[in-house]
Amino acid sequence: MDTRRLLRTFAVGIGTAGLLISGCSAGGSSPNASASGTAAPEGLSAYYTQKLSWRDCGVEGFECATMKAPRDYDKPDDGDIDLAVSRKKATGPGKRIGSLLVNPGGPGGSAISYLQGYAALGYPAPVRARYDMVAIDPRGVARSEPVECLTGKEMDAYTQVDQTPDDEAEVQKLSAAFEEFAQGCEKRSGEILPYVSTVDTARDMDVLRALLGDEKLNYVGASYGTFLGATYADLFPQRAGRLVLDGAMDPSLPAVDMNRDQTAGFEGAFQSFAADCVKQPDCPLGTTSAADAATNLKQLFKDLDAKPIPSGDDDRKLGESLATTGVIAAMYDEAAWPQLREALEGAQRSDGSGLLSLADSYYERGPDGKYANLMYANAAVNCLDLPPAFDTPDAVEKAVPDFEKASPVFGRGFAWASLNCAYWPTKATGTPHRTEAKGAAPIVVVGTTRDPATPFKWSQALAAQLDSGTLLTYDGDGHTAYGRGSDCIDTAINTYLLEGTPPTDGKKCA
Repeated sequence: MDTRRLLRTFAVGIGTAGLLISGCSAGGSSPNASASGTAAPEGLSAYYTQKLSWRDCGVEGFECATMKAPRDYDKPDDGDIDLAVSRKKATGPGKRIGSLLVNPGGPGGSAISYLQGYAALGYPAPVRARYDMVAIDPRGVARSEPVECLTGKEMDAYTQVDQTPDDEAEVQKLSAAFEEFAQGCEKRSGEILPYVSTVDTARDMDVLRALLGDEKLNYVGASYGTFLGATYADLFPQRAGRLVLDGAMDPSLPAVDMNRDQTAGFEGAFQSFAADCVKQPDCPLGTTSAADAATNLKQLFKDLDAKPIPSGDDDRKLGESLATTGVIAAMYDEAAWPQLREALEGAQRSDGSGLLSLADSYYERGPDGKYANLMYANAAVNCLDLPPAFDTPDAVEKAVPDFEKASPVFGRGFAWASLNCAYWPTKATGTPHRTEAKGAAPIVVVGTTRDPATPFKWSQALAAQLDSGTLLTYDGDGHTAYGRGSDCIDTAINTYLLEGTPPTDGKKCA
């Protein structure tokens, strides 16, 4: 699968898991916050007036720096956190507009990896010509004091735990796995866990805006990045510039509703895959109907639950959990559908290597057995931003029928995955809330009609909540829309980013 396509389609976080910047060059100074037209919040002047020393990243065309932020914004004297920043300067021609901050979502996705691996190279040339392309790894993520929870071997075991328990013993084993995961995070990263909320990261973004010398923040956020961008606009509406929120989340939903909606989203994505698959002569799920394909996939999962198959890794056979994750990974981008057909055909021949490869891409597991911190940061942020969907296994059992109604294929597993935050060591600081950002300039919310991870109705809801929200619709499959092949979508967003003119509210593209 094309790595760049994966980089732009991070999950919003469904709970299925539940570089040192080196080199040096001439540094530059940044203007203080007042020079960019906004005064620093009380007690934070030292952060808003620090100087970024830009240096070579070791990646051609990019500069890197380290920004300091208060670990606890309520107690800025209690210590700092170091946050990694990278940029690629505007290439020209044309007058430079300013900086364009990008975030690929997650939570837990590395914005710097996204910038260096895709955005600063693959965004439309006119945008890259007139903006400095910028990314900051959010606190707790990748290069910014990453949350760590498990060793590679422990994570291997965790990803194989049965997430569709059939009896009390399996329920207890799954609950114990969630608890051990949370305890591992507390043991290895307990000092940072209370300070990785979306609000904290949004405040970091405002510090960076000032240090870059921008009066307003221009931003493209995908998936969870839309929640981050909307949170920024709500906190700093007068500083919100041109904001694109692609594949939006609905901040007003409690965790259980969000998880159930997402379950339905993946069901819809699978139905699109199945409808396409049965038209192909090599469809391993049959060639009759999407309904039969779903039945056959459920049977495959059931067979793998009873008897895992070889995967090419002697320490990891392919059971139901890893197989499900592999299928889910391919739902993010329809370009992965041929790979999924091949992987499913292999699984039917007792070769689990294809589905395992897809699952590893989802979990960001390298061939050396080491995991990126995506899933650790994902849990840390999600469990801090919202109270848990379920507090006990009994609560999950009662909700399983609703989840199975949302998705006969994935519902049971998604319901149990929603238990992961019940054991989290840090109490949630966020709550569901409407996000209005009153006084902000026009904000473009982009929704894809058959998006698996961020269902279209979430984009509709966020656009309606935002005081200046404008909804741009892509009628298609896959997660997010910008840069995924629709000239209509790309033209509308490019015009907004370059000229400040948002598309007409309700504009639809195919």
